[in-house]
Amino acid sequence: MGRYILNRILISIPLLVAISFITFILNNLSPLDPAEVVLHAQGVPNITEALIAETKAALGMDRPLFVRYLNWLISCLHFDFGNSYVMGKPVWSLLAPAFLNTLKLTLLSVAAIIVLSTALGIVCALKEGKAADKSVRGIAFFLTSMPPYWLAALMVWYFSVKLDLLPTSGMDNYQSYILPVTVITVSYAGIYFRIIRSSMLSNLNEDYVLYGRASGLPERKITMHILRNSLQVAISVFGMATPIILGSTVVVENLFAWPGLGTLSIKSILSRDFPMIQAYVLVLAAAFVLFNTVSDIINAALNPRLRREL
Repeated sequence: MGRYILNRILISIPLLVAISFITFILNNLSPLDPAEVVLHAQGVPNITEALIAETKAALGMDRPLFVRYLNWLISCLHFDFGNSYVMGKPVWSLLAPAFLNTLKLTLLSVAAIIVLSTALGIVCALKEGKAADKSVRGIAFFLTSMPPYWLAALMVWYFSVKLDLLPTSGMDNYQSYILPVTVITVSYAGIYFRIIRSSMLSNLNEDYVLYGRASGLPERKITMHILRNSLQVAISVFGMATPIILGSTVVVENLFAWPGLGTLSIKSILSRDFPMIQAYVLVLAAAFVLFNTVSDIINAALNPRLRREL
């Protein structure tokens, strides 16, 4: 198992390096000169070629691309992503609090999605083709088809405006989490519960279920075996759900004025704050690789056959 974990980590390293290089050159693909963006952010009224050249020299932009990339990569390993062009502050000092706020929202949403989609998936698989199965799938399809911004607007209107029960923005207390977590959970649970249901149905048709029932095993014990064997698919799905939701909270965060990565990224894109955008993309990409690696390791621990495939 230790060798498998080491191999998975070693495979992740070149992937992260490739992602970091692609992230870095995004800055150079922009039609705008980063030096001009810095000068505009500083409010310089008259931007000349000499001033642009001086700014490039001060920021190290006049060095060869590969040298700049290596310096940036080494700095990133120390959580130094440079300074924001707009704010003038270190990027990490702005990114870290926003990342923690988004992570809190994401982890609560993922926990709710896991509980809800697993429960619905088990019920629908055991009641396949019956009224409960058809009703749950119909409701889930309807809710999943709703755009998140429309669902959020409806919930704000009903629970915050009409009933005056929940806050509409910010993260002042636990009540601030209810609406955004509900919107995210409703948007994703309908997708993931179908995967759990499909995995459960696939295992229900296996020979060991037939043999267990023929041997007189209790139905609850058979169901637990089916659930355990279905965990492999579920772990892979839920392992990737965390970074997916982490990177897709932009709409929800902006609707509820949540001080997280989504809100920060929109502001950075609109103001063309390249260091902030680079750090945002790199952190999200690293999260995808990290959670994918962890889910693979957990699956290998549950299924020894996977360890021999690497």
